[in-house]
Amino acid sequence: MNLSEINWDPNAAGTWPLPVKASIIFLVCATVAGGCIYLDTLDQITALEAVQQKEPTLKTTFETKQAKAANLPDYQYQLTQIEASLDEMIKQMPTEAEVASLLVDISQTGLATGLEFKLFKLEPAVLKDFYSELPIKIEVTGKYEEIGLFISGLASLPRIVTVHDVNISPENKDSGLLKMTATVKTYNEAASTNPADIAKKKSKSKRGGK
Repeated sequence: MNLSEINWDPNAAGTWPLPVKASIIFLVCATVAGGCIYLDTLDQITALEAVQQKEPTLKTTFETKQAKAANLPDYQYQLTQIEASLDEMIKQMPTEAEVASLLVDISQTGLATGLEFKLFKLEPAVLKDFYSELPIKIEVTGKYEEIGLFISGLASLPRIVTVHDVNISPENKDSGLLKMTATVKTYNEAASTNPADIAKKKSKSKRGGK
C-alpha cells in the first residue's frame, strides 16, 4: 500500500484502504478514552486514594464508638450514681440564709476546742458553675491537740466545710503554742454569696422576727 497514492481528503474517507480506516478509528477512540480518563477518572482515583488514607482513622473511630455503645448501660448507671452523689452534696451545701449561722458554728468549733482566734476574715465569694465558694481566712493559736480537734470538728459539721492552705508554726519558743493559718471554705448553691450581704440579710431577718 502506497500512502502517497491515497486521497487524504476527509470527504474521500470512504475510499481509504481498510488498514488506514482502522488506524484512524483506533487513534480517535484512544484520544477520546484518554480525554475521559484525564478529565474524570483521574479525579476519581485521587479521591479514592484520599479515602483509602482515611480508612485506618475511620476504623479506629468506629471501633471506639462501637465500644462506647456496647458499654452504654454501664455509662448510664455511672451517670445515675454521679447525679445521686451530686444531689447529696448539694443538699449539704448551706442555703444563703444558713451561711451566717454556719460561720458562727465554725468559730464556735474553734473556741470550744480551746483555740484563740487572731483572725477570722470573710473573703469575697468565688462563683463557680452552679455554686458559690465562700472562703474564710483564719489564724488561730493553741496546742497541737486543740488544732487537731478543731479540724476534726469542722469535718463533723452537718454542712460541707473544707480546709485549705494550712500552715502550722510555733507561736514562740516559750509558750509551746502553735499558730495555724488556713483558709476555711464553705459552699452555697445560690448564684451569689457576698459576706457583707449575708450579714445584712441575717440582721434584717432577726429584726423582722422581733
